[in-house]
Amino acid sequence: MTKPQVIQKIIETLQAELETYTRVAKASHTEATAEENRAENKYDTRGLEASYLAAGQANKVVELEESIAAFEGLMDKKFSTNDGIDVGALIEISQNTERAFFFIGPSAGGTEIQIGKTEVLVITPQSPLGSQLLKATQDTKLKIDLAGRKQTVEILRVD
Repeated sequence: MTKPQVIQKIIETLQAELETYTRVAKASHTEATAEENRAENKYDTRGLEASYLAAGQANKVVELEESIAAFEGLMDKKFSTNDGIDVGALIEISQNTERAFFFIGPSAGGTEIQIGKTEVLVITPQSPLGSQLLKATQDTKLKIDLAGRKQTVEILRVD
């Protein structure tokens, strides 16, 4: 698994989500402006609610477009073994006998992708885990707070 493969898969996942939100935003806009949703009295809020929904979905479309552009900009970002973890890093950590892969993204935290049998979770520097991993280097052991408990993890790879 290479970092460009991970970034490409994240972009594909975000593009699929973008297509869905674009389609839904258009449908919501159509519903918000439909004649049958015109207020019949001052208590009828169907049209107003539909317009709020359409605006929220349009905002999500813009957010996804910005995220895709940000991830595309990370394709050529390289890390050496002495570089600290930062946005654009693909990291592998070990906790006891389990290994986990994370990508520190500029956005889209919580996005999960699968490459082969390996799952990679996108986290942001603002997330609880991301903020604790920032600036740590490869081959470092850290005590991090996960779910209210201090746990030791080893950073096996920063790419």
